[in-house]
Amino acid sequence: MLKRINCLFLSLISCFFITSCDSNAVFDRYESAPNEWHKDSIVSFNFKAPDTTKNYNLFVNLRNTNDYKFSNLFLIVELNYPNGKAVKDTLEYKMAAPNGELLGTGFSDVKENKLWFRGFKESFKFNEEGDYAVNIQHAMRNNGDVNGIENLEGITEIGFRVEQAQK
Repeated sequence: MLKRINCLFLSLISCFFITSCDSNAVFDRYESAPNEWHKDSIVSFNFKAPDTTKNYNLFVNLRNTNDYKFSNLFLIVELNYPNGKAVKDTLEYKMAAPNGELLGTGFSDVKENKLWFRGFKESFKFNEEGDYAVNIQHAMRNNGDVNGIENLEGITEIGFRVEQAQK
């Protein structure tokens, strides 16, 4: 137990230093998913549009533990514009290597994954000033099952990040 607490403490300290020294981040927030992520639970992030003349990269960030038992992850992600327009997509992310080892960064059993939003590596321009909202929901199901997984285990935090695109 003490070893796990030490690893968690080191992970938190590492995350603090990484995010505090990151000048590219315009928006970077996480919400906790204690124990499990219910299929009807939508994680929402609200933020003001940054400079509408610049390009940005959008990411869904996830922290997961070894309790995550799938090789991929399906998410329903919705971006709501200030004018009421909404773009909604189901995205698939690879979460494990073929040998079963979880992907992501981290020194303990907590891995962090920085996943491109919109399914491709392309910069995004906020073409409207005002308030944007991003909603994220998991859409996982077992092979052959019609109904989704009620409670997804192993995802501990869900985040969203906007960063300035590099020229």
